[in-house]
Amino acid sequence: MQQARHHVPQLTGALTAVSFAIVLVVIAGAVPSTLFPRAPTAVMAVIPHAIATVSAVAIGTILGGLRAIRAGNIDRHRTLMVVSFLLFGLFLTVDFYRLAVVGPTAFAGPAVVETYLYLPLLVSHAVVALLTFPAVYYALLVGVTTPRGALPATGHARAGRVAAACWLLTFGSGLVIYAMLHLLW
Repeated sequence: MQQARHHVPQLTGALTAVSFAIVLVVIAGAVPSTLFPRAPTAVMAVIPHAIATVSAVAIGTILGGLRAIRAGNIDRHRTLMVVSFLLFGLFLTVDFYRLAVVGPTAFAGPAVVETYLYLPLLVSHAVVALLTFPAVYYALLVGVTTPRGALPATGHARAGRVAAACWLLTFGSGLVIYAMLHLLW
């Protein structure tokens, strides 16, 4: 833990680079769908709804973590932020699995909605999602490697605010995209 504490920027950069590479490979469709076993049709059909549920729960844990730190409850804050990170990992794993196996979901709504609402929302969602990686990694690494008394002297609080904002925007816009793809049309 001591070694990691002194290399947070480097670890953040490495984790971010690996995450970006994974995202690009999956989104580009470069992962052969045959690489993974295909879940039964009923399971594949439920994945978007499960991902939306994970997103909603993650929003709750992030907001709970923010409330906890404002109340001075550091242990609860730490627990909720680690849970948020685990939910983030679960979300990415399941979503990337679905993307690798079946590909992206086509927008079935009106063309005018797709052009002026859906696509701009999707692009902004993707940009903020990419910004989320370094902010979350940095805040998490500083938070778990730095002794509690030394945290005020770090950039943890600032990075945490950025990470929480990016997370909330990403999960929130993801829920809107989910609704547009699976509930409205």
